Order: sequence, then C-alpha cells, then structure tokens
Amino acid sequence: MFADKARIHIVSGKGGDGCVSFRREKYVPAGGPDGGDGGKGGDIIFEVDKSMNTLFIYKHRYMFKAGNGEPGRGRRCHGKNGDDLILKVPEGTILREEHSGRIVADLSGENQRQIVLKGGQGGRGNMNFATATNQAPQYGQPGKPAMELDLTMELKLVADVGLVGFPNAGKSTFLKKVTNADPKIANYPFTTINPNLGVVNLDNGRGFVLADMPGLIEGAAEGVGLGHEFLRHIERTRMLIHVVDAAPIDGITDPVQEIYSIWNELEAFHPDIMKKPIVIAANKVDAAAGLDEDYVSKIRSEFEPKGYPVFAISAVSGEGVRELLYEVMKLLDTVAPEKVYYEQEFFPEEEIDTEDLPYTVVKETDHFGNLVYVVEGPKIEKMLSYTNLDSEKGFQFFQKFLKTSGIVDRLKEEGAVDGDTVRMYGHAFDYYEG
Repeated sequence: MFADKARIHIVSGKGGDGCVSFRREKYVPAGGPDGGDGGKGGDIIFEVDKSMNTLFIYKHRYMFKAGNGEPGRGRRCHGKNGDDLILKVPEGTILREEHSGRIVADLSGENQRQIVLKGGQGGRGNMNFATATNQAPQYGQPGKPAMELDLTMELKLVADVGLVGFPNAGKSTFLKKVTNADPKIANYPFTTINPNLGVVNLDNGRGFVLADMPGLIEGAAEGVGLGHEFLRHIERTRMLIHVVDAAPIDGITDPVQEIYSIWNELEAFHPDIMKKPIVIAANKVDAAAGLDEDYVSKIRSEFEPKGYPVFAISAVSGEGVRELLYEVMKLLDTVAPEKVYYEQEFFPEEEIDTEDLPYTVVKETDHFGNLVYVVEGPKIEKMLSYTNLDSEKGFQFFQKFLKTSGIVDRLKEEGAVDGDTVRMYGHAFDYYEG
C-alpha cells in the first residue's frame, strides 16, 4: 500500500530535575552540597531513509515520544540523558504544523536530517548554587518541560517522469508494461487513488523513475475531485508523459480537448509545471482501427508543430512503447534534476512565551583581564533550552530573539562594542551591532 499522508503527535523528552544532596561521609563533618544535574531530555529527530517510499508505518501509530532525562544524584552524579527518538521518513517528506499548515521541515535535497523538537534541559543540582553566603543551598532546579507538536506529514514523490492523463487513459497499464510496478487496474472513473512508482530499465544500465499520478478531472486546481492530492506530486518531476485515449468509444470525447483541459489544470495550479518537457502518448491504437476518425493524426497535427512529440502506442501490446521510452530518456539528458525545496516557516521555539521573564546583564572580568558581558536569567535560559544552536536556522532564530526581545539594545546601553564577548550559560558569542 502506498501512503502519502499521515498525522502524528510528537513529544520531546522532559529534562531531569537537579538533585538536592549533601556530602555525608565519616570524618567530613561539613561536606557541602553535592547534588548533580539532571539529564537532558531526548530530541525528536527526522531522518531520510532512502529505502523507504511510503509513510505507511505512520498510518497506524499516532503518538511518538522521546526519552525523559533522569534526575541528578548525589556525589555530583549527572542524570542520564533521555534517548533521542529518530523517525525515519522517505526522501521528499514535508512536515507541517497541523493547525496552521506552516512548514516545519522539508526532508529532501541536502536536508537529510533535522531536529524538529529539542528535549528539555536538565535542571542544575544544588552543588551549583553554593555561595560564600549560602553554603548549604536547599534547592535544585527542576528540569525543563517537554515540547509537543501536532504534525501532518505528506510525501512529495521524487520521480524523474510523471504520467498524467484522465482516468482510464491507460496510465496504469502503461506503467505495468514498462516497469516492475504492479498497480491495480480496473475500469472505474478513478482507477488510481495513490501514486505508483516504477523503474524503467533501458539498455546499458540506463533508466529513470516513473510515477503514475492519480487521475485528473476538471477543476482539480481548485481542489475538485482528488485535486491537490494529485497536483502536488507533479512539482518535483523533471518531465511529463501525457497519456491520452486515442480510441474514445463514445464517439463524443475529443482527445485534443482532453489534453488542453488537463494542461489548463496544471497551469492553474503552478505555471512552472507547463515549462517541463512533455511527450504525448496517444494510447490504445490497437483499438482505433475501426473508428471513423483518425484521432492520432488529429493529435499530431495539433501538438507536434508546437514542439510536443506525439507517439502512437498500445500499452497492452507494447506497440510504439520502446520508441517513446528512448525519446523520454533523450529528453531527460537535457533536463537537470529539479530541486524544489520548501523553507521552514514554523519554528517550535518561536511558540515559547518568554515575554514576561526577567534577565540580567552583568559585567565581569575573565582570567585574562578581558571584559565579559554575562547575560543570564529565566528569559535566556528557557530560550536556550529549546534552541538548536548547532543548526544554522536555529542560530539565526536565536539572533533574532536577542534583537526582538531588547537584549541587544540592553548590551549596547551597558557599553558593549563590536568584538566584546557575551557569555550566556556556557555559550560565548562575539558582540556585533547589527
């Protein structure tokens, strides 16, 4: 079964609580605090698995949760970090925040792995809070809570060639003839509900991936019928084979108008689709002999002068199919693989409310006598606990947060100049006024 959409709920791991503990050993009457830090919660990570071509495994399971961090322990023992949860998906999977529809991740091209939800940071144990005036702190920091997200997953096929045409034009029969795919074929208005993929193998080890798309009807660009469920798969194909019934049995259907009808839907959905090379396969010529009108000639006279090759074929007998496939291979050699990548629109960390949380900016001198600006407080700590600074987009988001929350302006007021060091909970940055 091919599954190209799924809904899931993901939850990252909660950070472990910091420990409150005091050293208790014989001959050590005042051992002091030794409560260790809690472990970090596990991340939710999506990773491309090139052996997958379906989201079927996500159709029957809804909840996915990473491991929680363990609490800290005495003797300065750090709690174990929670296990990350890695979710494997086919290449071309789009993740959207369910309620807004905004894109969370596009797992294709160079983006083969992405941390979608960060686990909560572990809380600090009481050993971190000892000072000259409070040598026995009775508190530890709780671990940061988990993050949750409702996602819709959709798979955009990554195929070289897409088969388009009205239902029952013979696309599924053609796919079965030229590939190892085994699509279901029946004489119904919609014979293909989900896309079928197959590999066409030609001589000398050459070939291409062919996708039979669900049948189109008029109004698909507005969502009528299968609508966008069909059209969104076309965007990543490099070229199209348009299969048309050249032997309409009703005597009324005009194959030329059928072709234009579908092209109008493609144009309405995304004009760039019609810039792709298109080869027309006039199918069912084995059944056209007894017809009064020569529809193949009619199709050729209409479209070949416009630069669209037309091949008379029979998907059942194989007539004309070999010549069509070699023409497609020749055209593919002239078309670079299309890279359609969707930028991230929804950032889970942006949904974290830090507006009313305080922070402080303190000037200190490091071991080398250099001035350092230390920025701390719940506002910074909470945002850092959920932001992946190792990712370029995560770091860009954190820079935006520092500006929009007024922290950059505050540093400027405190006298920070370009090149000064700013330290935030173990992270050091160079200050530059943007």
